[in-house]
Amino acid sequence: MNFELPKLPFAKEALEPYISAQTLNYHYEKHHRGYLNKLKAAIEGKPEAQKSLEDVIRTSDGAVFNSAAQVWNHSFYWESLTPKGGQKPTGELLTLLERTFGSFENFKQQLAEAANGQFGSGWAWLIAEGKTKLSIMKTPNAENPLSQNKVALLTIDVWEHAYYLDYKNERDNYIKACLDHLINWSFVERNLQMVK
Repeated sequence: MNFELPKLPFAKEALEPYISAQTLNYHYEKHHRGYLNKLKAAIEGKPEAQKSLEDVIRTSDGAVFNSAAQVWNHSFYWESLTPKGGQKPTGELLTLLERTFGSFENFKQQLAEAANGQFGSGWAWLIAEGKTKLSIMKTPNAENPLSQNKVALLTIDVWEHAYYLDYKNERDNYIKACLDHLINWSFVERNLQMVK
């Protein structure tokens, strides 16, 4: 498998004013690329180099797992965001969110609580529990739903490098900006359709 850094689905300045081009440059070019380079160095000439990224995540531990999972997590995170995103979803997805969480606003509140409640570095996720139910989970460090045989629909990165240049220690304001202005509901809908 030839592991490559996926192209960002938007220009680095496209998420401003909510996430700056400076943050995206550091986050994508330094952190995401850094995890990929560490992964490639760790598996060069080993059987893992012939596996898919997902299989490496499911079958590895330690430094290889951390690097592989962070490559996957960041790629998934970029797709979870979009310029002019964050509007209320529609159709089946909205119905499912309302059925699971009571209302769309309750969903946003619970995801924000999970993201804010993740001690230290990590991620907050919207998960598909089969075809008819959703749930929210948070994971520390590089952990992700894939490593737990769960299906991710959406993520918010709560490592400090995702927000510190723009928001300093105000993680809650970064999370609110993501939920109100940047979530790519089309990506979430596509992920949900793949569950069916």
